Amino acid sequence: MESSVRDDMTRLLRQWGEGDGAALEQLTPVLYKELRRLAAAYMRRERPGHTLQPTALVNEAYLRLIGDAPHAESRGQFFSIAARQMRHVLVDHARRRRSHKRGRGERADTLVEGLASDEKPTELIALDDALAALAAVDERKARIVEIHYFGGLTQDEIAAALHVHPNTVARELRLARAWLQTQMQGAP
Repeated sequence: MESSVRDDMTRLLRQWGEGDGAALEQLTPVLYKELRRLAAAYMRRERPGHTLQPTALVNEAYLRLIGDAPHAESRGQFFSIAARQMRHVLVDHARRRRSHKRGRGERADTLVEGLASDEKPTELIALDDALAALAAVDERKARIVEIHYFGGLTQDEIAAALHVHPNTVARELRLARAWLQTQMQGAP
């Protein structure tokens, strides 16, 4: 994304955050396209044959995002917020999927279909629990993982969004991954 588009996006995000509905109208096509790209990148990391479509993930996250204008100072901060919403969408559906009795022959809705394997909801919930535990110890490391994994931002974009050096992001991402792996191995 070129610099002028990023600057326009940042300006419109600020205006939207200040209550300008016209800014949201201008932003919608750009935001939706970017969110779809991020969701597609996230879904490519999922198991082959995954039936969850990036569009379903984006639609749900987008609805949650536009319900209350996020206070984002930049494009990176907005996508940090969007990453958190995507994480919540996935975890909420995984928890619902886990709580329903499996194998009743019911057809799952579009979003839940992708989380229908026996292991996936449990893994996603374990990751969410581990991220929450990491946030209690080190909020920034948890945010970096969340933005990278669920939001698909690069280390440079994360650094800009969090106002830290890219080397800090790289180091904390490595440490957080190791910590999360240890936590998840000990999870039931």
